[in-house]
Amino acid sequence: MLPLRLAIFDDNRDFRESLRQLFHFTPNVALVGVFPDCSLVRTAIAELKPDVILMDIDMPGMNGIDATAIVKEVSPSTQVVMLTVSEEKDRIFQALRNGATGYLLKKASPDELIESVQSVFQGGSPMSPAIARQVLQFFHLNTPPGAANRVEVPNTTSNPENTLTPREQEILEGLVDGLSYKMIAARFFISADTVKNHIQGIYKKLHVHSKGEAISYALKKGIAGQNRP
Repeated sequence: MLPLRLAIFDDNRDFRESLRQLFHFTPNVALVGVFPDCSLVRTAIAELKPDVILMDIDMPGMNGIDATAIVKEVSPSTQVVMLTVSEEKDRIFQALRNGATGYLLKKASPDELIESVQSVFQGGSPMSPAIARQVLQFFHLNTPPGAANRVEVPNTTSNPENTLTPREQEILEGLVDGLSYKMIAARFFISADTVKNHIQGIYKKLHVHSKGEAISYALKKGIAGQNRP
């Protein structure tokens, strides 16, 4: 089995080096690039083809949120986990909207960082507990942070979620619970490939393009998570 290819973007030298040391000695992880800013993000992603990126937000020049959009444009399969000190709602939702699959605070332990990188590679959506609470509270209270941060769904049908099959509904709930593809497969006694096929069907029916958008849609509409009747 090939190792997970990991890249890191962070302008804090000490923190960046601690991450370098941590993942240098992590089994089944190949650290393919460590960068102090995002000035070369487009070229780096095209050449290095990382599976997972740990992305800081506040960096000189281009910030990590804008860089995430470029990553997803160049390599849609690359999973981006924001790793930052920021707990601001606007930043959380814009990062998810731009394609981030996870959002961790820098105070996360080394074990949590390793587990999160492995989880997102396997199809999970890791979030620090404080961030997950904010995401759930936002949708539960239905207080959108602004039109720029909303997940926009085309009005091709008034309730696209009504077209989901019972199995797709269950798998969507698994995504909201933060489960990886393998964990969802185990929960419902189906193969990981079958899970992927169902998820593609979910994306198509809900008119979304990523796990983050699917989860946001589900929570906003109350079809999974705390809002569900």
